[in-house]
Amino acid sequence: MQQPENVILFPKWRNVLEEESLAALKARRFEEALEKLNKLLSYQVNSYEIISGKLICLIELGRYKEAQEICEDVLQQKDKYYYHYLHIYLTVLFQTNQYDLLMEQVEEEFEKQELPAVLKEQFDQLYEMSSKMKADVVVEHTTAYLDDLEQAIAAKDYQKQWRLIEELRRTKSEPTRNVLALLAADNIHPVIKTAIIVWLQDIEYEETVEIHKWGKNIQLKPQAIGDIHNHALAREILLLISDLEQKNPTLHELLKQLLYHYIYVRFPILPANKEAESIATALKAIGTKYLNIHDRLGKEQQNINDYIEEIEQCETLYSSVIEES
Repeated sequence: MQQPENVILFPKWRNVLEEESLAALKARRFEEALEKLNKLLSYQVNSYEIISGKLICLIELGRYKEAQEICEDVLQQKDKYYYHYLHIYLTVLFQTNQYDLLMEQVEEEFEKQELPAVLKEQFDQLYEMSSKMKADVVVEHTTAYLDDLEQAIAAKDYQKQWRLIEELRRTKSEPTRNVLALLAADNIHPVIKTAIIVWLQDIEYEETVEIHKWGKNIQLKPQAIGDIHNHALAREILLLISDLEQKNPTLHELLKQLLYHYIYVRFPILPANKEAESIATALKAIGTKYLNIHDRLGKEQQNINDYIEEIEQCETLYSSVIEES
């Protein structure tokens, strides 16, 4: 527990604690050294020697998370020991395989152009090593994910398939021919095909792919079909239901969710923009039914039954694969 700020540590006792902590540190008795250093820190004795000593103890004891938090805290102070702490921080990131964060931090330091020459070469080496290690990890993980994906497809485990594809997308892995072939396969869930297409868009895949979906066969370049979150059809439908945002926010949010799920399942084979009004009406019919709101549609209801059926089918397909919190 930290002592009140007005409690002062007697110089003699402070000197004893500092000497004992240093002796324990040199003798690699890190638990003992950490205990004494924490005692000093509780009395606001927070010199560079004390803090760096504690960081060494934490790293040697494998308590990297605590060391990282302390580094991130002291780096905010930007005092004369900034680069000493920064070097320790980068070491912690490297030891814990946080290569992206390490590389990002080094890039920021290089951009400032204030890095001492003596450190630049060390940071360059850390950056290169991190880049290589990151690439190795991606290759290793990609192989494992692809093997697991093959097994998940054989087992028809759609949720696992989706999670694995999301991991492959997150790591920006390159798709194999077997993965691309899934887009044209009859036995692959439409949600899984959408996930693959989004993955291809994320990595800016430039080749033409063949897709069999929603009863149609098409060939296209993933980069040419636009962002699933910003499709023209979705924008038009959102405009048609925008009046509900003020009138009934709960209904509006539900319709937005239903619309996104519908677009996601069908993507990239979507209805024509001229069907936006009918789809918007169908969404309202489904939403009012889900929320037990009485809304008379009359003849309009009869004209949108096919859309209602399709949207509800897409909702079932989406929720069978993707679990949202």
